[in-house]
Amino acid sequence: MTYQVLARRLRPQRFEEVVGQDHVTRTLQAAIAAGRVAHAFLFTGPRGVGKTTTARLLAKALNCEKGPTPEPCNACSNCREIADGNAFDVLEIDGASHTQVDKMRDLMETVAHRPIKSRFKIFIIDEVHMLSQHSFNALLKTLEEPPPHVKFIFATTDPHKILATVVSRCQRYDLRRIGLGELRAHLKQCMGYQTVDGGAVSARRRHLEALARARHHTEEAARQLTETPAGELIAEELRAAQQALGEITGEFSNEDLLGRIFGGFCIGK
Repeated sequence: MTYQVLARRLRPQRFEEVVGQDHVTRTLQAAIAAGRVAHAFLFTGPRGVGKTTTARLLAKALNCEKGPTPEPCNACSNCREIADGNAFDVLEIDGASHTQVDKMRDLMETVAHRPIKSRFKIFIIDEVHMLSQHSFNALLKTLEEPPPHVKFIFATTDPHKILATVVSRCQRYDLRRIGLGELRAHLKQCMGYQTVDGGAVSARRRHLEALARARHHTEEAARQLTETPAGELIAEELRAAQQALGEITGEFSNEDLLGRIFGGFCIGK
């Protein structure tokens, strides 16, 4: 069986599993239940807070064989294909690779084609702010009057770089930075999935608070750090810090050096 990193193994497959974004997931579920689903969505927020994950969950909810449903079944072929990233009717696109207007025009020509097997043809464009102005203009006409079988889901860390005319035609959701308590609880849950020796788990737990309090550690990054065996994580951080600080060895204890690594990022420091 092919090994998967923890961040992929524990990627949320249900709306309720998305950490710290209840204001977004509940609103989306209510809209689906009421049958009032917009044709275009814009998810904004810092890196790693769940924008692309929420976009995939929305795609599953809309194209689930039992849907549209506020809670996808995760058992039908459509749900499984979207989760695996190989659904024919859900196209995930990197905005940085579609900066040329010709690529966007070619993409928009496929909008008229009906879905192969699903209810909707869904375009998920990640880092949409990377599109050029000409690409946005090529997208705008379709975004204004899309066919009923098409949905657009955009994700970005820089919404201010998106044309106002594009933003105005989307239903916008701002995903917030995950709170300390929520992130701490999520890291503890991630550790429960690990099958390493007790000493390593104990060592990781001693640094759990420091990892959770590091402001730049979002859910995805925190999961990746949690997965690393404690000895390797500490040794790697020590080596990197010693090299960056220009130290050779022995001047700082491990505890002092770890404090230097994490202390600058802690809330209130």
